[in-house]
Amino acid sequence: MRVGLGVTVLNAGLVSGQLDGIGTYTRHLLGHLSVAPGCSLQTYAFAKGAFDPRVAGVQLLHGRYAVNAALTAISGVPFPGSASIKGCVDLFHAPDHFIPKLRGIPVVATLMDPIPLMRPEWASRGLRRAKNWLFQRMVRTADHYVAISEFVVDDLVRYFQISPERITVIPLAVDNVYFDPVDEDEKRRVLGKYNLKPGYFLFIGTLQPRKNLGRVIEAFLRLPEEIRYDLPLVIAGRAGWGVDDLLPKLAELDLAGVGRWLKYVPEEDKRALLQSAGTLVFPSLYEGFGLPVLEAFASRLPVITSNTTSFPEVAGDAAILVNPESVDEITEAMLYVVSNGAIRDRLIEKGLIKAQQMTWRQTAEKTLAVYRKVIG
Repeated sequence: MRVGLGVTVLNAGLVSGQLDGIGTYTRHLLGHLSVAPGCSLQTYAFAKGAFDPRVAGVQLLHGRYAVNAALTAISGVPFPGSASIKGCVDLFHAPDHFIPKLRGIPVVATLMDPIPLMRPEWASRGLRRAKNWLFQRMVRTADHYVAISEFVVDDLVRYFQISPERITVIPLAVDNVYFDPVDEDEKRRVLGKYNLKPGYFLFIGTLQPRKNLGRVIEAFLRLPEEIRYDLPLVIAGRAGWGVDDLLPKLAELDLAGVGRWLKYVPEEDKRALLQSAGTLVFPSLYEGFGLPVLEAFASRLPVITSNTTSFPEVAGDAAILVNPESVDEITEAMLYVVSNGAIRDRLIEKGLIKAQQMTWRQTAEKTLAVYRKVIG
C-alpha cells in the first residue's frame, strides 16, 4: 500500500519550530507509518523549508500562488496546489487540511476541530477566511474523514452535513517520553532556567480567548494569599490572537509576585516543567481533544479541566471536571486538589492508567485500517 502523507505543518519555517497539536499528531503518525509493515510512505508538502529532522525525502507540491507566504493560516490567502502524485501513491492522507488537487486518488482527511467556524469570535478574520476555505475544500475533496474524538464527529455532522459512515474516530495519544521520570539534575536545570520552585499550578497552551486563561488567573487570585505565594501560577505558551486582552491580568500576576508567563517552552524543557508542577489547570472552553491533559496524566500530575466539549470523553473520571465559565468552580477545584492528598493520589493513579490506554502506535494502526477500508 503506497501512502502519500502531507507534512506541511512540519516545516520549521512556517511554525517557527513550535509544533501545535496538528504538528505533534503529524510527526507521530509519520514516525509510526514509516516503519509499518506493508506501508510504503511518501511525504509531501506545499512549501519549501527546513523540515523536522525526522522527515526525509519530502516532495514539494506546486501551487498557483506564492505558497510560502500563503500557507500561514492567519494570512487568509488561499493556497490550492496541484501535484504530480498520480501513479505514485494509492491514497493521500491530509492530516493538516492541505489537500492537493488529485484525480483518481482517494483522500483521507483528519479534522482536529472546526473552531473558527463554530465559534468565529475566537479567531481573527484572516484565520476564519483561511479555515473556511480549507474546510469547504476538504469537504468537497475527501473520501473519508478521521475525527480525533466523538465530540468532533458531532460538529462535523452538524456543520458540514457529512454522513457519519464516512467518519472514523481515532483518538490522539501521548508521547512515551512523558511516562519516563525526569532525573533530578534535569529538573533543577529547568527550574533554575525559569526561576521556579516545584509544586506550582501550571497552565499550558497558546494564549488565546478559547483557552480561558483569563478565568484561570481570576480563579487563582481568589485563592488564599499563602497558597498563591507558595504555589504560584506558571503559564507556558506562546502569545496568540487576542492576547492583548490578557496582558493586564498577566501584569497583575507578575506585579504581585505570584505568577510567571514563560511564553513558549521548548519540548526539551516541557517534561521537567510538567513533572515539577503540582497541578495542571486547563479549563479550556473548546478543544477537539486536549493533548495537555494526556501529557499531564502521563507525567503523574493531577488535572483540573472542563466538563464540556471533548474533555469528559478524554479525561473521564481521571480529572476534576469544572464548568469552565465559572471562576468559583475553578477556584474551588484548585483548593480541593492542594488540600486533599488522597484525592491527588487517586487522580494521579487514574490519570496514568488513562494515558497508558492511548498510544501513538494504536493511533497509527487504526489509521492504517482506515486506509485499507478506503482503498478497498
